[in-house]
Amino acid sequence: MALITADRERFPDTPWQLVETHHQPGSAGTLETLFALGNGHLGIRGAHWAAADAELPGSFINGLHEIWDIKHAENAFGFARTGQRIIYIPDANNFTVIIDGESLSLAESDVLDYRRTVDFATGIYECRITWRCRSGATVTTTERRAVGFASRGSLGISLEVASDREVSADVTSSVINRQDQPVEDHSAHDPRRAGRHAGRVLLPVRIDGGDGSLRLSWQAAESGQRVGLAVDHWTSAGHQPFETVAGEDDSSVRYVLAVRADEPFRLEKSVSYAAGPGVQDAERDAAETAEAGLRSVEDIFVESREHYRGYWATSDIVVAGQPQLQQAIRWNLFQLAQATARADVAGIPAKGVTGSGYEGHYFWDQEVYLLPYLTYTNPDGARQVLEFRHEMLPAAKIRAKELSVDGALFPWRTINGLEASAYYAAGTAQFHIAAAIAFATSRYVWASGDDTFREGMGAELLIETARMWISLGFFGKDGLFHIHGVTGPDEYTAVVNDNLYTNVMARFNLRAAAALDHQAIDDAERELWVQAANRMHLPFDEDLQVYSQDNDFMTLEPWDWTTARSKYPLLLNFHPLVIYRHQVLKQADTVLAMFLQWQDFTAVEKRRAFDFYDPITTGDSTLSACVQGIMAAEVGHPEAALDHFTNAVFIDLDDTHGNTIDGVHIASTGGVWSSLVCGFAGLRDQGHMPFFDPRLPAEWDALSFHLKVRGRLLLVELDAGALTLSVQSGGQLDVDVRGQVFRVGAEPVRVALEPVEFPEPTVFPGGPPTASLPIVQAVG
Repeated sequence: MALITADRERFPDTPWQLVETHHQPGSAGTLETLFALGNGHLGIRGAHWAAADAELPGSFINGLHEIWDIKHAENAFGFARTGQRIIYIPDANNFTVIIDGESLSLAESDVLDYRRTVDFATGIYECRITWRCRSGATVTTTERRAVGFASRGSLGISLEVASDREVSADVTSSVINRQDQPVEDHSAHDPRRAGRHAGRVLLPVRIDGGDGSLRLSWQAAESGQRVGLAVDHWTSAGHQPFETVAGEDDSSVRYVLAVRADEPFRLEKSVSYAAGPGVQDAERDAAETAEAGLRSVEDIFVESREHYRGYWATSDIVVAGQPQLQQAIRWNLFQLAQATARADVAGIPAKGVTGSGYEGHYFWDQEVYLLPYLTYTNPDGARQVLEFRHEMLPAAKIRAKELSVDGALFPWRTINGLEASAYYAAGTAQFHIAAAIAFATSRYVWASGDDTFREGMGAELLIETARMWISLGFFGKDGLFHIHGVTGPDEYTAVVNDNLYTNVMARFNLRAAAALDHQAIDDAERELWVQAANRMHLPFDEDLQVYSQDNDFMTLEPWDWTTARSKYPLLLNFHPLVIYRHQVLKQADTVLAMFLQWQDFTAVEKRRAFDFYDPITTGDSTLSACVQGIMAAEVGHPEAALDHFTNAVFIDLDDTHGNTIDGVHIASTGGVWSSLVCGFAGLRDQGHMPFFDPRLPAEWDALSFHLKVRGRLLLVELDAGALTLSVQSGGQLDVDVRGQVFRVGAEPVRVALEPVEFPEPTVFPGGPPTASLPIVQAVG
């Protein structure tokens, strides 16, 4: 069932805000994700301040994690040994407001008016509630929050209490260690959800407080990472705290006062976090480091406004004539900023810093789904993510030796650089993560022109991943190069031979490395890479004239598409072996390969592949809809393209996969960016120059956005009849539009677009009914 789109009175389609106009019980956890704030380093879920009104509150710092020894029921050599899980850091967003003896909460009190917003233009959260108290007073509480950007560990919260008559107010501001609170472990029933630790995680190091200030620090029991916290309070009219209590799990500052009708009480809470392995030394505690980062609440709000003013000036994407889609698009772009802006040299967790889903791990998502967005909007941020991968090279080389391959083998899921995927068939076997890193490296270098990175870290990444592929694969009796025993992006077919996506991306990786002029490569190694790439086996079904997902995929039993819709997603309802022996996909796999390596396939090959695989793709993965939409647009299915895009843009807003409570699907938000830029505007890269082949939906009046390409800021404006290009800053840029090259400068270049003619859809004999879109809609 849809959430946001199902009730537009409660959630109006305002273009620059997500707004909730009245409270209803039942979806608190999902809304905590949708109203979350973050900056890529620090995140705070959008929970209400009262404990009774929060379902899964919490705050997170990217990379701050605990570890444990993975216990395998049946062990084997090379299995992942060390589990890693993001930590719920001590959470500062907690208040208790008691008016004339009544503790205010949405669950128990009488609410006269309610409005909650998160403003995309400023990054500021606000919740204003008017209460009718049992004493007869009408009281309005207004909470506002923002995270810092220049000061990335900062959080500012203000709470105002106003009344229509004099009331007795008892207001407590708390910091709660949520990590060690007893919470149900949901991961046993859903592998997408985070588990819980059996023992205590955060061990207190410093617990100090007095006069409205708190200085607290903890150390994770096993990882040894520390988190420090400094909190200062300020009140209007200089009210002094009634008491300040510091504890290892619950610290508080309490104010008891009379609030008059002509003088609201305002409490400002300035919070600073410091975390990681290096926040403390022999001279300084983590709380002292945090204290040095304290900023006033107003300064934090100013930082947020200034950041988003700059962000939207070059990162906004405007769809004319579609207000409901426009709000959803901006929400997705807002989430991308919140997940990446101040991650600095770190990875991007699958849920950003909005929740604990997938344990806070980094996957291939960041290279394939997030790096395109970062590369073209924040190239410095893209480079930092790649630098983070480069820092993992030593561990990746050790892991490669464990798996009996050369070069570097990066972990499928990780925080600290070690493999954390305990189920190797859908984890370690996904060797294609190496090619994702190589591909993102190549794209960044191509789009940025960063020669220093290309010759240094970038070359190392390409070389070491190429060495992994050449040792993993082999030349068969047929003279072709094969790669066996791998799992591609589609986790519903695991440990297969010659997965097409893997082979296509490995071929790219080998060619990119062979093209380097680098002293670490000798002529023999270069020639070996070239031959392996040129002889790469790509499975092809001669009967259907379709590239096969792997050597055996076309021999599998078709899935029974009369399976009840309540049985999706399949991974929660069927044993993996049942799924593996059927022709059914979790996500686009071959289709994704044809998108990323667009120059290697003909239009007919792409169309036949899409027509064959789209109907048997369940959409159980949130990574699928965006890619299917992009390729649907290219091969000539405009209605399917728009349907897939609409599904992608509302995945979290409508909670269509039922797990938005655990955090935003950040890779999907990156896919929304790619759907607009690469799907409907038709951008393809890594050729001789940027290439556009637009496919604007007939329902849309126009589409416009900016791209940062090789030091230029390119404005792209698309309408039904033309593509208009202009360089807003930097020099001229050559651009290919449907095979015609234009030199674009400050003066707009308008290119007329003729309607695109497409052949009839491919009809495969005995094909199953279309499944992907109806099933996704049913799940939602």
